[in-house]
Amino acid sequence: MRSFWKQARRGVCFSDPQGEVAEVDPTLPSSSSRIGHYTAGDLFGAISILNGKSRYRFIAEQECLCHLLPKALFEQLCRDYSDFSDFFRQTLAHKARLMTEKRAEGGVTMAGFMLAQAKECMREPVMMEANANITDAVKQLNERHADSVLVMHDGAPGMVTKTDLLNALVMDGREQSSPVVDIAHFSLVTVTPQQYLFEALVLMTRYKVSRVVVVERNQVKGVVELTDVLSYFSSRSYVVSLQVEQANDLETLAAASQRTPELVRALMAQGVKLRFAMDLLAALNGRIISKAWQFTVDERFHADSCLMVMGSEGRGEQILKTDQDNGLILEDHLEWPEVEGDMQRLTETLIKLGYPPCPGNIMVSNPEWVGTVSQWQRRIARWVEARDGDSLMKLAIMLDAHAVAGNPALLERVRSTLFEAGAKDELLLSYFARTTLRFSTPLTLFGSLKKPQHGIDIKKGGIFPIVHGVRTMALERGILATSTLDRLDALVKDGRLKRRFADDLGEALALFTELRLKQQLEEGESNVSKRSDRVVVQELSSLERDLMREALHIVKDLKQRLSHRYHLEYS
Repeated sequence: MRSFWKQARRGVCFSDPQGEVAEVDPTLPSSSSRIGHYTAGDLFGAISILNGKSRYRFIAEQECLCHLLPKALFEQLCRDYSDFSDFFRQTLAHKARLMTEKRAEGGVTMAGFMLAQAKECMREPVMMEANANITDAVKQLNERHADSVLVMHDGAPGMVTKTDLLNALVMDGREQSSPVVDIAHFSLVTVTPQQYLFEALVLMTRYKVSRVVVVERNQVKGVVELTDVLSYFSSRSYVVSLQVEQANDLETLAAASQRTPELVRALMAQGVKLRFAMDLLAALNGRIISKAWQFTVDERFHADSCLMVMGSEGRGEQILKTDQDNGLILEDHLEWPEVEGDMQRLTETLIKLGYPPCPGNIMVSNPEWVGTVSQWQRRIARWVEARDGDSLMKLAIMLDAHAVAGNPALLERVRSTLFEAGAKDELLLSYFARTTLRFSTPLTLFGSLKKPQHGIDIKKGGIFPIVHGVRTMALERGILATSTLDRLDALVKDGRLKRRFADDLGEALALFTELRLKQQLEEGESNVSKRSDRVVVQELSSLERDLMREALHIVKDLKQRLSHRYHLEYS
C-alpha cells in the first residue's frame, strides 16, 4: 500500500476509473482508524489544504491512478471563484444549490423562478377611505384600470373586487350610495415584498383566491394578481392551477389533474427549489381532492365532517400522484345513513382522477378509516396502549393527517388527543422512535456509498429515517405541523435542534426526494403503484454521488442522536 499523505499536503487528488483509497486517522486504534473510502471519480485532500494541515492519511488499498491538482492552483481557484470555494467550505444545504442550478435547462437559472420576489410583480394598490360608496369605487376601478380596491377600516385593509361590486348591485340590490366597506372582505391573504413570487402562487392555490396583498410593517405596498403571476412565469404548465379551479365537472377536473406530471417536469427543468415545487403540488392535489369531495358529497354534510389525507400527501411531500391514503371524521351528532355508499363513490372518483387504491386499504371506502370524533379518539387510545407494529404505524399516519375538505376543526380535536396521550409517554416515544432504525443506512463500513447493481432503496435508506425521526421529535414536543420541513423549523424554534443540523436534514431530504423523483419521471406515469424507489449510484454524476454520500452521513448522525435520546441502544 502506498501513502498519499504527502501528496495531500501538496494538492488535491482526483481518482481515475481505477483504484481505491482509504482515509485513515492515525490517532485512532487500527480497528476504527478508517474514516473514509474513495473510488472512481472521488476527490480527497481539499479539507487538508483549507485547514492548513494534513490530519489524516490517505492510503491506496490497491493499484491506483490519481490526478494531482497542485495546492497553489487549488488555492487560486478558491480565491478567484467563490462557488468553487463554497463547495468545499459550506454545508450540505449550500452545496445542494449547485445541483439545483445545474439541473436548469436551456440557460434558465433559478433567478426567474426561485428568486423572483412579490415586489417584482405587484400592482400599486387602489386605496379608499371607509366612507366611500359603491359609485366612488367603480369610478376608481375604471380610472386606474384595476380589478380591486382596498378599503381601510379600523386600521385594517379590506378588499372589494369588481365581482363584489357587481353582486352587491345586481344580486343584493344595494344602492349605488351604499358604503363600500359593507361589502369588503377583511380576511386577506398577505405576503411581504421579499417573499418569493412562487410562494404567492402557492398561497393563491391553497386558499382559492386570485390575488394577495403585499404588506410590509403593517403598511399596504401593493396587490399581486394571479394573472400577473402566470404571465410572469410565462409557461402554460402553470395554468394547471387555474384549470383545476375552473373545473365544474369530473371530466374537466380529470383533464386538469392529468397535466400535473407536465407541471412537475417544467418545475424541475426550470430549477425551481424542490420545497416550493412540493408546496405547489400539495396545494394542487388538495384542491383536486377537495373538488372530488364537492362533486360526491351533499353540501349539507360538509360542516359536520372532515376529509383528511395522510402519509406523504398529508405532509405535502409527494410530487407525483401516489396511492390513496385518506380517512373521514364525523361530528358525533351527525346522521348520515348513506355515508358508506358516498365514500365508496368518492374512492372511485379519486381513482378516475389518477389516485390508485391504497394497497393497505387505508381509504374512506374502508369503514375502519371512517368514524365520529369520539370513535377516532377511542381508536387512538387503543393504539397508544397497544404499542405494537400495526398500532404504531396507524399513530404515525394520524400524526401526518391534513384536512383537505369539510371542517378541519374535527381533525384538530382528534389529533389533540394523540398529542395529549403520546407527548409525555417515554415508553411510547421509545417504541415509536425504534422504527427509525428498521432500515440500514446504505453506506459501507468505511463510509462510502454502497453500489448494488439493482440500486439503493432511497426511501428506506434515506427518506424514511428523516421523516419518521423528525415526526417522533415533533410528537414529543407537541408540534402540530405535518410537513417535515415545517417540523424542522419548529424544532429549531423550540430549541430541540440546532439550525445548521436542521438545514442539513432538510437538504438531505430534498436531495433524496429529487433523486427518487428523477428516477420515477424516467419510468413514466404508466404504473403509479409500482414506481421504483431505487437509485443506481453508478448512474449518478460525481456531484450527485458526493452530495448523496454526505446526506447519508447526516442520516447516520440523526439515527445516533435518536438512539441516545430515546435509549434505543438498549432495545
